[in-house]
Amino acid sequence: MDLSAFDNSHFDRGASRAREYLWLLIRRGWFLNSISPSYRRRRSLLRAFGAIIGEHVVIKPGVKITFPWRLTVGSHSWIGEDVTLHNLAPIHIGHNVCLSQRAFLCTGSHDWSHPHFELITKPISVEDSAWVCANVFVGPGLTVETGA
Repeated sequence: MDLSAFDNSHFDRGASRAREYLWLLIRRGWFLNSISPSYRRRRSLLRAFGAIIGEHVVIKPGVKITFPWRLTVGSHSWIGEDVTLHNLAPIHIGHNVCLSQRAFLCTGSHDWSHPHFELITKPISVEDSAWVCANVFVGPGLTVETGA
């Protein structure tokens, strides 16, 4: 492969660069703050950046979200400490879902067989009443089915 020829200029980030940079500043300064246990504040920040967040969602400290505008979380779901949602494509989390500590949901990868290592993105869905336990990797295009 020739990484010098890699080009992801066709990738649609879903928001302006200014909005993305503002999210990165807020994420680092307030959202990741482990001192504050405020779930309400985290929900409000995500909604302000376009996420669809249900009622009574618990978002623990240290959660990393790449693009809030590509995130949907159903009511009564829990997102544990240090979970990463690398959502280059949409991530849908249903109702009553538990994502345990350090789970990593990643919607992006690369085509290792392509000479320029092209970017591949596919959405992830975690359906209602599912549990993604600690340290689990969920890759692009996967669905964790209801009750799993």
